[in-house]
Amino acid sequence: MAKRSETMQENRSRLIAAARKAFTEKGYAEASMDELTASAGLTRGALYHNFGDKRGLLAAVVEQIDTEMAMRAKAIGVRAAGEWESMLAEGAAYIEMALDPEVQRIVLLDGPAVLGDPSLWPSQNSCLQATRTAVAHLIDKGILRPLDVDATARLVSGAALNAALWVAASEDPRAALPKMIAAFRTLAEGLLLRRA
Repeated sequence: MAKRSETMQENRSRLIAAARKAFTEKGYAEASMDELTASAGLTRGALYHNFGDKRGLLAAVVEQIDTEMAMRAKAIGVRAAGEWESMLAEGAAYIEMALDPEVQRIVLLDGPAVLGDPSLWPSQNSCLQATRTAVAHLIDKGILRPLDVDATARLVSGAALNAALWVAASEDPRAALPKMIAAFRTLAEGLLLRRA
């Protein structure tokens, strides 16, 4: 039984790796399931067994990449000076990942087109919970205004997500990025508790 479970997990990993490559290079719509499964050394039956269909495979790929994005942003935030700067650095890092071809194509362009509103994805819910924890802590420490924690976390998390979506979809993402990061920081700074 353990051997079968290991084989299933290995097949899932191979299919996700092949899909990441195919979806990045060709896009979701143009990626052939026959070519994708062949490149993984598997059959379409393995794809259907593990993911249900092509859309299910995309959902698994998006979840994996989005989780990696959150971990990368967290690692960048940890290096920032202070808790406030850490939260801003995480948001800016998430936005900057819109320049990564894999993130841009799969998570920010094809993902919403196929899977719907990214704010409803399970991986985005994890990001929202992490932001909620950070916001609650910053409010408790008197760094942020005493606003509703959930509303504030949704605003910050949503701003970073929508900024990344806009950068990815813009005609010139590299030119759009610094504008969006500046706007994100300015918006977030409005949450700071101003002391006389």
